[in-house]
Amino acid sequence: MLEGAVLLLALVGLGLSAACLDARLGGAQVGAPFGEVARLLVQQRRRTLLRDTLLLRIGVISLIVAPVLAGIVIPLGDAPVADLAVGIVWFNAMEVCVWGSLWLTGWAVNSVYPLAGAYRLVAQGLAYELPHMFALITVALGAGSLRMGDAVQAQQGLWFVVWMPIAFLIYLVSALAMAFWGPMSQPVGTDLAGGVRAELSGPDRLLFQAGRYALLVVAAAAAVPLFLGGGAGPVLPSWLWVLVKTAAVLGLLVWVRHRVPAIRMDRFTQASWLVLIPLSLVQLLVVGIVVL
Repeated sequence: MLEGAVLLLALVGLGLSAACLDARLGGAQVGAPFGEVARLLVQQRRRTLLRDTLLLRIGVISLIVAPVLAGIVIPLGDAPVADLAVGIVWFNAMEVCVWGSLWLTGWAVNSVYPLAGAYRLVAQGLAYELPHMFALITVALGAGSLRMGDAVQAQQGLWFVVWMPIAFLIYLVSALAMAFWGPMSQPVGTDLAGGVRAELSGPDRLLFQAGRYALLVVAAAAAVPLFLGGGAGPVLPSWLWVLVKTAAVLGLLVWVRHRVPAIRMDRFTQASWLVLIPLSLVQLLVVGIVVL
């Protein structure tokens, strides 16, 4: 119970930090996200004709639940909330649930732009998921286990980012796609008047935004045990090193949003299948040879 509360507090704190940094890099005041929260809490919900309220609630709420469930296998220090033997697979499975969350949200409001945004996410998911899975398999192969804790233990001598740099870079790209963030934000693109979130307002939009930041935080946090040695580091306690490394990766992902333009889905799909997948397979082959 205590570990779960700590995980939730860490998610909230890092998510608010990411929102404030995002606002600052975008030219707004650092405290702008807090004003936005207050505004959305009192804003009336927009209602479209013949929308499916039940599916909409499931879609929006599950966008919050999915990253929380993904985060329970991430070690915050010495151990995660749930030390599953298939923790890496669990993390990937919960991340894939986001596809369903956005599809339900885009479908349920019965509007053209949100549905088009949901279709874009499906196309984006089909493009990034294979290289993403190969990057995770590379980590599991190097650790000889699907347990997150074992991946951390396997990096006692050398962090995986040093001898798996391609897998790490592919993971960062897929993390952006996972949270439909920055150059991978086409599902909520301005050319679709906001895409999936176009018809969301009030508490619904607030939960959607919170879920998006939670996804970004969890994706950044997972990079620490997978590639950056977990809580390994001098002087500071392990849990603090996890937070420092997570904040560093999170800051990089937020910074990318304001420096890299959005990528069209057809071009990203082409780059994924012709570049990312072959590179991930080469990285997997190299790690397999080293392990054997």
